[in-house]
Amino acid sequence: MKLNVIRIFLIILLVGTFYIIFGFSSQNATESSGISKKVSETIVEITNKDKPIQEKNEIVKFLEPIIRKLAHFSIYTVVGFLLMTLFFTYKISINKKIIISLILGFIYACSDELHQTFVAGRSGEARDVLIDTSGVFIGICISYVIYRIYKKQFVIKNKNSKF
Repeated sequence: MKLNVIRIFLIILLVGTFYIIFGFSSQNATESSGISKKVSETIVEITNKDKPIQEKNEIVKFLEPIIRKLAHFSIYTVVGFLLMTLFFTYKISINKKIIISLILGFIYACSDELHQTFVAGRSGEARDVLIDTSGVFIGICISYVIYRIYKKQFVIKNKNSKF
């Protein structure tokens, strides 16, 4: 029963993350770049208060694509983490967990880029699929490390108990 609740919770989080990604991908080019620009401007304003406006604008131009790619990478890191954590609730080999998580993340990244080709001013890019899939892989690694730490602590606790 407890395992099913955890699985349902993870699936809800995963679907919610997919929904957020879909929402961002549904924005037209102007809306999408507007968000990246706003984040870049905020970062520049906080970190470069004393610089002239022209220099700030140059930094914003430089930062904007980096912020956009970091957003891709970050949200897909969450996807990889949630997928792998979900598969840790099943009794399948670690290799299968990793491969299935990576394949599912890759498929969603491909479908997301395909979706963007239908949105005004947007395009699907193989580079973004690579960035997204890299994020999935890092999320898988983070989940795996946390799982190993948890298992190690759990085993140590059980060895030390006097039952």
